[in-house]
Order: sequence, then structure tokens, then C-alpha cells
Amino acid sequence: MYKDVSMRSILFVCSANMCRSPMAEALFRNLLQQQQAVDWDVSSAGVWAYDGNRASEGAVNALKQKGIDLSRHRARSINLDMLRDSNLILVMERNHKEALQAAFPRYSNKVYLVSEMVGMTHDILDPIGGSPADYADTADELEQLLRDALPNIEGLIQGRKEDQL
Repeated sequence: MYKDVSMRSILFVCSANMCRSPMAEALFRNLLQQQQAVDWDVSSAGVWAYDGNRASEGAVNALKQKGIDLSRHRARSINLDMLRDSNLILVMERNHKEALQAAFPRYSNKVYLVSEMVGMTHDILDPIGGSPADYADTADELEQLLRDALPNIEGLIQGRKEDQL
């Protein structure tokens, strides 16, 4: 598959690709649209996902409250092509980071916690099975982190692209 190297690419990763990473993907797309940013490839996957699963109802409802439709999302399990083709991989938990770095050491320098993009090192709690408020809290946290992190994300990706030249 041909990948447009002029595009900036980011991959969000969680456990099953049904809650946090699809919310992060949709929220980041929305943020880019608000910023009128172009030339981005934004996607998500799960370390232990089953391909084709729908986003959790709680995630769909939390983003619906923000005017974002997540109903068409289908889970994808992470693979080598996704890692290779992404400039940056942002994970939700330390165990996701460790799992990816162990399984794909060649790409370990692309893998960061979402929270690391704003100088922190905390996990994003998984709302699966929680209340609607739990999903809303996770969506709000991701939205704020991504908004605050956008300049750092852009700078990190740009630096990686320049290193490849």
C-alpha cells in the first residue's frame, strides 16, 4: 500500500479499540478540523482488539454529547504496517507502551503515552463497563489533553519527518 509521505500520521492505541483510542481518534480529528489543519492521517487500533467490534455504547454516547458521531467505528488490532506507517503512536496506558515496545522494538521510539505529550506520565483510565459519567470524564480528559498537546504533537512529528529526509 502506498502511503503519502507528506501526510502527518498519528495512531491512537488502547486495549480493545472500543473506548479510549476511538474517542481519541475522533476528538483529534475534530480538533484538527477546528484548527483547519490538513494533511493528517489519524487512526486508532487496539493492542488486544478483535477486528470489527463496534465502539462501546458509552463511548458513542459520550462523543454524541460533543456532536461527534462514533457509531461507524470498527475496532482494529494493531499490526506492523500500522506502526511502520505512523509518525507517532500515542497509547493510553504504560502497559500498552510496554507491549508495543516489546513486540515491535524497531518502532519503540515512536510510542508515547498520550499524557507524555503534555509533560505527564499518567494512564488514561478505561471507562469500559462504567457509568455514562465515567465515559464523559474520559472523553473530556482526552479532549483537553489533545488540545493542549497539539503543538507538541506537531513539533514531534515534524522533527521525525525531517530526520527521515
